[in-house]
Amino acid sequence: MPLPPLRCAPILKPRAWGGRSLTKLGKLVLPAPAAPVGESWEIADLAAPVIDGISHVASGPFAGQGLSQLIATHGTALLGRARALSGHFPLLIKYLDAAENLSVQVHPTAEYARTHPGAHLKTEAWFVISATPGASIYRGVRPTVTPAEFRAAIADGSAVNLLVREPVVAGDCIPLESGLCHALGTGVVVAEVQTPSDTTFRVFDWNRNDPARPLHIEQAMECILFGAAQRLPERPITSIARAKPMWSDGLRAATLCANDYFEIEAIEASPSGDAAPFACSTDNAPVILMLVRGEAVMESDGHHPEHLRAGDTVLLPADLVPTTIDLAPESLLLRAVMPDPARTINDARPHGEHLS
Repeated sequence: MPLPPLRCAPILKPRAWGGRSLTKLGKLVLPAPAAPVGESWEIADLAAPVIDGISHVASGPFAGQGLSQLIATHGTALLGRARALSGHFPLLIKYLDAAENLSVQVHPTAEYARTHPGAHLKTEAWFVISATPGASIYRGVRPTVTPAEFRAAIADGSAVNLLVREPVVAGDCIPLESGLCHALGTGVVVAEVQTPSDTTFRVFDWNRNDPARPLHIEQAMECILFGAAQRLPERPITSIARAKPMWSDGLRAATLCANDYFEIEAIEASPSGDAAPFACSTDNAPVILMLVRGEAVMESDGHHPEHLRAGDTVLLPADLVPTTIDLAPESLLLRAVMPDPARTINDARPHGEHLS
């Protein structure tokens, strides 16, 4: 039986580097939490030992049900061809607010994950929603740096100087394959799409010296890619401003990121207000919609229209009731899909929490 679109309650995660910018995306209500909030988990299905790792449906006929429970009872309708052998939802969707620098970190490669049962691949992509003037991210180790040189720099606290620093602005999309050393910089708010893992190895934490945030240097050195293995030229930072969009009915669409696990497309309404409502398609796999700017109205057969605002996230089940989206002028929607009908994400099973 076809399912309606699903909206889940956000899971707010306090982080040492977090701030208050997620208020602009409707995630924080006053009084704000005492601790800075760094992440809002929008769609999550990570089992123990991850704390608060499972999303719950916020409204509609399945209100209150956990995503894992819904998969157990409606797995085929929800996941379609994307149903992984792990039995969990195949993506983890977040918003991140970096009021301060995140740790310099790496996620396990597939090779490392295969030989270390507690570690799992975490390929991800950031879409920059906002960035303060001069903001930047770190992505990859400089091409000529050797593992020995990088290990020495970790020891003397200068590892960040050996990373590739990239300026970013709103509209940029940054692909981050597992094994790529990286850090999100101060003043950047992003939407994040990733494989369902929270395994992170830190190599530098900006001298926070927090016992609750240990470094994982040996594990990281086994995972970090160096030199040409990083394939940075093949995985450039993309941007809506530089993309080659396809225009149709007052909407422009452009693919920003594509890898073995997901694709991210941006759909933007023209300023003139002539954008037509568009029908949502799923290709027998779940689709994630993230409204990162503006407003929209979502209408589904048999259900009341829903007003969407910036920061809202919608999960479209694989077997979806007929649904349309009407974007307000200049609104921007991200669409995350799974590209390969034969793909099951078995090396990215949900597991392991080492906070960013």
